[in-house]
Amino acid sequence: MILSNVILVDTKDNQTGISEKLEAHKKGLLHRAFSIFLFNDQGQLLLQKRADEKYHSGGLWTNTCCSHPSPGEFLIKSAQNRLKEEMGISTSLSPLFSFIYKAEFDNGLIEHELDHVFIGTFNANPLPNPEEVGEWKYASIEEIKDDIAQSPESYTFWFKLIYERVFNYISTNKK
Repeated sequence: MILSNVILVDTKDNQTGISEKLEAHKKGLLHRAFSIFLFNDQGQLLLQKRADEKYHSGGLWTNTCCSHPSPGEFLIKSAQNRLKEEMGISTSLSPLFSFIYKAEFDNGLIEHELDHVFIGTFNANPLPNPEEVGEWKYASIEEIKDDIAQSPESYTFWFKLIYERVFNYISTNKK
């Protein structure tokens, strides 16, 4: 795993420092993150299944892309760069909301993130990085809700926290 840094923040998203990513996850330090949800024109969400080798939540389905912004880089630019690196996608993103969550994983790591959620549109097949993404698929909101109800263990913790809020936004803002 390549060592990288995350931006430590307070609950109002003010930067308080920088930490090596794995160290922040070992100590459960609050840090800035982002989650991207891309929908096609049919209203289907582009999901990714995290590569099995990921340091946590490997082999689980989640939103289109998620990561941490690089220190010194604008949040939206970092999200767009990571979307290109991870999924091979370039598209416009719009901020939707942010929230804080904390989750402890079986391997002893702790996600404690102030997560900024972005949405966008994409209507083609991605070109995912196999080191990051095991599989991908488009799925309707109803298919996702049904699958989570039947197999919640197949999805990442953070996705299960935010998908309904994103889906509610999409369904109330349809043209």
